[in-house]
Amino acid sequence: MTSHDLSLFLIWYCTLFFLGVLFFPLTAKVFYHFKDKGYAFSKIIGLLLTSYVVFILGISRIIQFNSLTIILVALFISGSSIIILFPRPFREARKKIVSFFTSSWKLLLIEEILFLVSLYFLSYIRAFAPDIHGLEKYMDFGFINSIYRSDFFPPKDMWFTPFSINYYYFGHLVTAVLTKLSGLQTHITYNLMLACIFAMSITASFSLVFTFITSVSSKHIKHAYVFAIMSALVLSLAGNLHSVYTFFEPYQNENPVPLWELSFQPSTFPNQYWYPNATRFIYNTIHEFPMYSWTVSDLHGHVLDIPFVLLTIATLFSYYLFMTKRIADTHPRHVLHKENTTTLSSRGKTRFLLFIGLLLSVMYMTNAWDGIIYLLLVFFLIVFLEWRHTSNTHTGFRLPIISNWIKHKNNFLSAIGSIALQSMLPFSIVLVGLIFFSLPFSLSFKPFVSGIGVLCAPEFLTTIGRIGPFLFEPDHCQHSPWWQLIILHGFFYFFVISFFVFLWKTKKIHSTDVFILLLITLSTLLIIIPEFIYAKDIYPGHYRANTMFKLVFQSFMMLSLCVGYIFFRIVSSGAKRFSLPRFVFVVLAFVLITIVFIYPFLAINSYYGDLTNYTGLDGTTYLKTLYPDDYEAILWIQKNIVGQPVILEAQGDAYGGASSYTDYARVSANTGLPTVLGWTVHEWLWRGTYDIPAPRIEEVRLMYESENINETENLLNKYDIEYVFLGALEKEKYPLLNTEKFHMLGNTIYQSGETKIIKLEKND
Repeated sequence: MTSHDLSLFLIWYCTLFFLGVLFFPLTAKVFYHFKDKGYAFSKIIGLLLTSYVVFILGISRIIQFNSLTIILVALFISGSSIIILFPRPFREARKKIVSFFTSSWKLLLIEEILFLVSLYFLSYIRAFAPDIHGLEKYMDFGFINSIYRSDFFPPKDMWFTPFSINYYYFGHLVTAVLTKLSGLQTHITYNLMLACIFAMSITASFSLVFTFITSVSSKHIKHAYVFAIMSALVLSLAGNLHSVYTFFEPYQNENPVPLWELSFQPSTFPNQYWYPNATRFIYNTIHEFPMYSWTVSDLHGHVLDIPFVLLTIATLFSYYLFMTKRIADTHPRHVLHKENTTTLSSRGKTRFLLFIGLLLSVMYMTNAWDGIIYLLLVFFLIVFLEWRHTSNTHTGFRLPIISNWIKHKNNFLSAIGSIALQSMLPFSIVLVGLIFFSLPFSLSFKPFVSGIGVLCAPEFLTTIGRIGPFLFEPDHCQHSPWWQLIILHGFFYFFVISFFVFLWKTKKIHSTDVFILLLITLSTLLIIIPEFIYAKDIYPGHYRANTMFKLVFQSFMMLSLCVGYIFFRIVSSGAKRFSLPRFVFVVLAFVLITIVFIYPFLAINSYYGDLTNYTGLDGTTYLKTLYPDDYEAILWIQKNIVGQPVILEAQGDAYGGASSYTDYARVSANTGLPTVLGWTVHEWLWRGTYDIPAPRIEEVRLMYESENINETENLLNKYDIEYVFLGALEKEKYPLLNTEKFHMLGNTIYQSGETKIIKLEKND
């Protein structure tokens, strides 16, 4: 890194470090049973709670969104939590703190070094291609800039004035919060936020898997480090088995064929391998994973939510540890965790469940699918815990055994009823928490999913079309070939199947094994669901793409967490003497791990040009080359225009078509100033119908090209436009552009080359 970039990086790191220190006492209470007391999650909890309270203050218009507000909120939350949660005398608390740091400082230091190295790694990589340009970066950057400029919430939609953003924007708000807290600019923090999420995913997954392993055995600390790092690297850096195609002749992009139809060509590795093919392997679908997301660098909701997802899984495991201890205390003959020394009171349990509800609400506001997915995991977990409790109180009853159901039918029915009743209260608390904490967001948000489509519906149902939320659309029948599913998920299910064999042979099943089985069950369900149903959106041919994308992304992360734990359980169990099955497992595991770790080398070298052209962390420098005058004008806007007045610029799609991903709408995206219409297809998706944004296409054209000054003035007043941008793309898209009329309606306040900004005169 250059000295300038390094200074920016250190400011960013120090901001995160002190935020983590500030919230560590609260984190330690939540993760009491973790060896590190949840230190790896303290930064995430700090960001989440601070951002959420700032959001509530902003959306209720109590306090303006600024740096001082953020600092005061962070100090208030951390300070009050210490007072409320740690009422014991200071001397006693100090002894416990000193004792913890004395015994655990090495683990905490390793986690902090891991975070720092990971943060630097991706920051450095991003500096070779930092451009916030291409794919959906304009959208994400525009959200961040709009929120950054906001005094209150909901933030304005920079592409559809005067409406607010109708998207899951909480993760973008978190980015804006951290940007204001650090004092840096958004064109820098866009790239640093990607590195931050990457570092959080590494350290959080490390901490979680380390806790999985040490909850089984505290005698294998060195092994715990190794396998926890393994899982962290699989989650954040690995691809899928599609990398095996690098050893075969290439196929035509988006038209994959089975391996046995291609010739084996290892000598030409990597065989013109195109890394996006690993995420577009099944026809008309998307099945991404974190490494692909770091590569293409869209700061989208599914990426921004990764730290919150890992925090939620860790919180659920912490709750699981508390509750299994409680069951063990109630039923001593079923002791699960002898090392645990504390349980949850009824009040503590309620607080824990409400906190889980808050986490789910944050995930919903960041990436809606994730809130629903992990609500299902909460359901599985609560039902299991209640079944465990019930099975211990019903003599002779064991739920998994069919013979016991026949023999003890009354006990079975009684137990089912008891489980259902006992599960209702804790699940209701979580559900109410989810609804309540997300309500301020939901009041200004309209979901754009219009129903649940059923794949391959019978013909008689397609004539009906719809029954309640279920859609039966003709010619909507896509299924994934088995060989493609193996390529995408075979790596993980090698470990899953091995784990099942291990559990079948072993005589001791630990409670953590059960939690891992819950993750596997949910992950498998998420992979299966897109083969039967899909969430209906506006895309006709790719109707199940978003459904598969959002579901399998989560299954990839959950299964990644399982890999290190399963590896540990299999290789560390039994006698130390040689075992052929264990040897075969280790050999095959390392072969598969090698294959999936080919992907990051290919993807990074491809996207980042073999790391040969260091550019820096500024994500807007590409504008200097493409549109130098526009670049200078955008810089001027950032320095001189405050608030969010409306600016007119060329409408965001390709002229004469309805395709997004163009360079249009670059002013609104790079400044956060709202415009009349940005990328039309995106607004079509967010507003639910093309009829809403479509009329504005012609209106924008008329404002630029109409010879009728009264017509132009009426349209300018209709959208309360204060500034008109006249740049390279406006002149390209509107060849009949009439600049003279704008000089009659206002004054040129900025000019660089052929680019002008005109401030309109407002008539009272």
